[in-house]
Amino acid sequence: MRADRLLSIMLTLQVNRRVTARELAERLEVSERTIYRDMDALSGVGIPVVAERGRGGGWELLEDYQTNLTGLNLTEVQALFLNQPAQVLADLGLDKAAEAAVIKLLASLPAMQRRNAEYIRQRIHIDVTGWHQTKEDLSALPTLQEALWLERKLRLIYQRGEGESVARLVDPLGLVAKGSVWYLVGAVAGEVRTYRVSRVQEATVTGEPVVRPPDFDLAGYWAQSSAEFVANLPRYPVTVRLDPAILPWLRAIVRSARIELVGPLEADGWQKASMQFDVAEEACVYLLGCGPQVEVLEPPELREMVIRQAQAVVAFYGEQS
Repeated sequence: MRADRLLSIMLTLQVNRRVTARELAERLEVSERTIYRDMDALSGVGIPVVAERGRGGGWELLEDYQTNLTGLNLTEVQALFLNQPAQVLADLGLDKAAEAAVIKLLASLPAMQRRNAEYIRQRIHIDVTGWHQTKEDLSALPTLQEALWLERKLRLIYQRGEGESVARLVDPLGLVAKGSVWYLVGAVAGEVRTYRVSRVQEATVTGEPVVRPPDFDLAGYWAQSSAEFVANLPRYPVTVRLDPAILPWLRAIVRSARIELVGPLEADGWQKASMQFDVAEEACVYLLGCGPQVEVLEPPELREMVIRQAQAVVAFYGEQS
């Protein structure tokens, strides 16, 4: 890892004071060109590395430069140095700054605590991206960040879910990453709302100061908003009989559908199961795709819908042959 190599260079320079690029390259098993790039990276994040030319020259830290951080216990070190979601930091343009901060903090730890930090960084990695997702358009994100840091209102052209574009003057209150999807939390005329960043078509920072609702807490708002969203999701309960062989596939593929209860094996080897969908049309398309391994029992109108669609598919392909 590059961060580990930069840390090794810092520690080597702290102990040995002056080391040549060739010595560092041999010790770290990289090329001298890589060492020169690493020195530029260290200098770029504020580490005072300098090169002395000529006989006896080499790389060194400015005199008296030393970092120190003590008083952390094991669990505090583990919490502090747990790998942060790389994609979230990259989206915010903070990935390089985060790497620099980790290097500086690691270098400041006592040797035992440093080993503990490096141990957890090599054993736990957090990836918030999903397996099946399209890349969101985040072109407006830097402007939204700028408005947040400056505490200035935003003029937005925003596309609603149904496709209509609307203009809004928004007091930006915070940004939230839900998995790999970013949301802007903002107030319009004092009412707090949530905007999906990928639907922001235009964003302009104004000179007007933000009016922040008193006692607003971003994490608290998001928790409450998420709970309300889940509670208000449409629910369409379905009872089916299924071949147990299809269960692993159902559990692996299902997204909006939810398997809530699976009963015991019946005499024919099948099982009853309770499922939840958002709407009947979604349930029909999904269950029809399971073919003869799933039978709809309830509700009766869904069973009829599946039968009609199956007959229509047979008729369609019959006409083609």
